[in-house]
Amino acid sequence: MKKAMCLILTVLLLCTGLSTMAEEQSKNMGEMKMTLINALPEQGWQKSAVFPDRKGCTDDTLAMNSRVSYQGFHGQGNLYLEISEAVESFVLYVNNTKIDTSEVTGGVWSLDIPEAAVDGVNTVQVSNILPLGLKEAVKVYIPYPLVLEGDGLEGIHPEALRLVEDIIQTDIEHGFTSAQLAIVKNGRLVYENAWGRVNSYNPDGTPNTESPLVTTETLYDLASVTKMFSVNYAVQKLVMDGALDLNTPIVEILGDAFTEDTLDITYVGVEDVPDHETQVAWKRTLTSRDLLRHQGGFPIGPHYDNPDYDMATDAQGLPGCNLCYANNRADTLKAIFKTPLLYAPGSRTVYSDVDYMLLCFVVEQVTGQRLDDYMRETFYAPLGLHHITYLPLENGFAPEDCAATELNGNTRDGNVYFEGIRTETLQGQVHDERAAICMEGVSGHAGLFANARDLAKLASVMLTGGYGEHRFFSRNVMDLFTAPKAAYFGQWGLGWWRQGDDQRSWYYGGEAAPSTVGHQGWTGTLAMIDPSRNLVIVYLTNKINSPVLSPDNLNKFHGSCYTASSLGFVPQLLSIGMDDDGDISGQLLDLLADMAAESMKLIPENADQDEPHVKNSQSKIDVLRTWARGDEAYLAFADKLDAMLP
Repeated sequence: MKKAMCLILTVLLLCTGLSTMAEEQSKNMGEMKMTLINALPEQGWQKSAVFPDRKGCTDDTLAMNSRVSYQGFHGQGNLYLEISEAVESFVLYVNNTKIDTSEVTGGVWSLDIPEAAVDGVNTVQVSNILPLGLKEAVKVYIPYPLVLEGDGLEGIHPEALRLVEDIIQTDIEHGFTSAQLAIVKNGRLVYENAWGRVNSYNPDGTPNTESPLVTTETLYDLASVTKMFSVNYAVQKLVMDGALDLNTPIVEILGDAFTEDTLDITYVGVEDVPDHETQVAWKRTLTSRDLLRHQGGFPIGPHYDNPDYDMATDAQGLPGCNLCYANNRADTLKAIFKTPLLYAPGSRTVYSDVDYMLLCFVVEQVTGQRLDDYMRETFYAPLGLHHITYLPLENGFAPEDCAATELNGNTRDGNVYFEGIRTETLQGQVHDERAAICMEGVSGHAGLFANARDLAKLASVMLTGGYGEHRFFSRNVMDLFTAPKAAYFGQWGLGWWRQGDDQRSWYYGGEAAPSTVGHQGWTGTLAMIDPSRNLVIVYLTNKINSPVLSPDNLNKFHGSCYTASSLGFVPQLLSIGMDDDGDISGQLLDLLADMAAESMKLIPENADQDEPHVKNSQSKIDVLRTWARGDEAYLAFADKLDAMLP
């Protein structure tokens, strides 16, 4: 007994001495006051920890139990502490700053920590809790960070950004459509801007000079970017909540009709097409995991919206030949049930919109809500996002609030026609035919509209898993969905497009970390998330709001020929000089000279001066002249390139 008492007294003396020493060492550190509040807020937490012995046992390091780490950003954040009435004193650190706890008693306390917070990993340390032997003495609760309004570029080099601006603006002056850009860095919206007109061309292909200008409030048709910030977010949340198992066969969720209604169709020109019985057996094994990986077995894009589409030949057929024709959501689900698979699930990777159309129905079956309602109530409204929505014309927005897409409906300037096809300029209606007609505007593969700011805030959730008081995804869930789906498919996660081994540089730039994820959309949209740099870039265009380039390629438009449409040029340039304030103007000028020279290689033979690739090259040459700032060598190089143009 005497030995035990001596040991306790020795520990007390040591604790008192250590506390005094630490107090002396931290006299000049910033002061942050703790405020007593009535009760702990009811909300989701990024982390919570109980001290002492936060792991519930004495660990071998003898140190881990006193510390807990979380993700945060400089200049923001707060903590909540629930202190037992039995606690006489304790020591609290946030990162390297000691907090004054001398006046703290039992109860619930709030602590604002912007002075101590840093970008990335932050750590809370709770030490020297007296008296010894207490259990659950100090409980710490940590909310998620927010996206604050930035008061400067914070890590983005102004010269790199100016080059991005000049390229977009000059491309627009030479015929490009419009663009919108938002950048979030270290928990701050450090930049947003908009260029061009809402509807740049008339249906006949002539410039529309009467259209209003795009603003930062304008909504863009996100196309396949929808996949990530609608269905993927929904599925991740359902997995997080234990409401959905990715390995559950789809037939167990949507019913036996998913397999029993499969048609006996022989796909023409496809090798190793199995018999009907095998196709049905394959569908019985299909899971949500297969669909997220784009390994579901479905054709790339069956035209359920076209009554004359022949699924066997994947081409226009006789009038009314489409056995899977659908012009509403109920019939579309039946059409997917009827669709035979091309290959065994999991055996190949074939990017198909049907995967995410089907996942949309899975989410709706599990939640009991239509996808747009679930996403609005679960994500968009809690985050205070007012410029992201399905069906904008039914949700408070007018056509002029939305950047227009195709000039003549889905007809590719009159080269495609079937009964029911849309022929008017699309503005506020989703461009994708299957989303618009088959899914009535609400689908998992397309249909979402947003401005760059709201989408960037929503994308920022993938940096930490939550936002403020809202918890959406655990770190384990985010890791599951963003990890490579296989060692030889590093560019794919579960839905997410990964940088991997420099495999998505066309979208994310060459400097993006392998863990960078995001997605692009066919209308000309991009969202990328680079956790290693606490960086989110959202770049939105409506490049298809322009004439079709050629009847020989109905999926390429004039707007697709400009640098501003290439998406990846934005993160590529913004990576130069990031988190550095050195002089990069010379480096950018040399790179711009390369870009101007490279653009010449894209000009087709026998092109005239009105050909959009030629206009794009002229745009790069004009920017080069501006950036040359009178340097005769660069001006001479620009003149040489100019002389080579048609």
